[in-house]
Amino acid sequence: MLNAIIVDDEPLARQELRDQLEQAGNFSIQAEFSNAIDCLKEIRKLNADVLFVDIHMPKITGLEMVNMLDEQERPHIVFVTAYDEYAIQAFEDNAFDYLLKPIEPERLQKTLTRLNQAVSRKTNQNIPAQPLTLIPCYQQNKVRLVQLSDVNYAFSDLTGVHIGTQAGEYHTQLTLSVLEEKTELVRCHRQHLVHPQAISEIELLDNGSANLLTKSGKSLPVSRRYLKELKALFGI
Repeated sequence: MLNAIIVDDEPLARQELRDQLEQAGNFSIQAEFSNAIDCLKEIRKLNADVLFVDIHMPKITGLEMVNMLDEQERPHIVFVTAYDEYAIQAFEDNAFDYLLKPIEPERLQKTLTRLNQAVSRKTNQNIPAQPLTLIPCYQQNKVRLVQLSDVNYAFSDLTGVHIGTQAGEYHTQLTLSVLEEKTELVRCHRQHLVHPQAISEIELLDNGSANLLTKSGKSLPVSRRYLKELKALFGI
């Protein structure tokens, strides 16, 4: 069951959309608002999957309202309007879809089908990744299983992805993204990960970046983009 919010200043338009959603099934109307201001006050309390919003509304338009929402937290946005001239701007603002009034049932059904698929994918992505404790590494015709606790850092170059330990460096077919997602390694640079417990020193540079030194003596770059997160990790 998907949770929906309807925002439209026209009561008849809200009723027509509500009726169509109820007929489609698998949709629960969490709330209806006649203006953007009331919606903005309440939306964070609701756990909506999709927001059906009109564009022409008093004081704050639907486009303005959507841009006031946190991109990381806002639900899928479907604009429902009688005007087609805002479609380009709507999709530039990452709208999920753009429906013209009066809404054709077949057109709405296509949107609802896509919404169900998108929310289902998002739900699956939110399932925590199974952590890795062993990293498969390749040495000629052998696979060496390296304990995560032995890994000091990882990096990528033109030859692939490598992990570094006290004993040396090894090639792995795992990507840096997988290592970051499924292990305790944290990103310090676009091409480098590091185990927090392996860091012995962080040198802050004048340009806002840094270098760090691992306990094994390896120097790794820290870009400005990731320095803030790394400092927060250590309470700096």
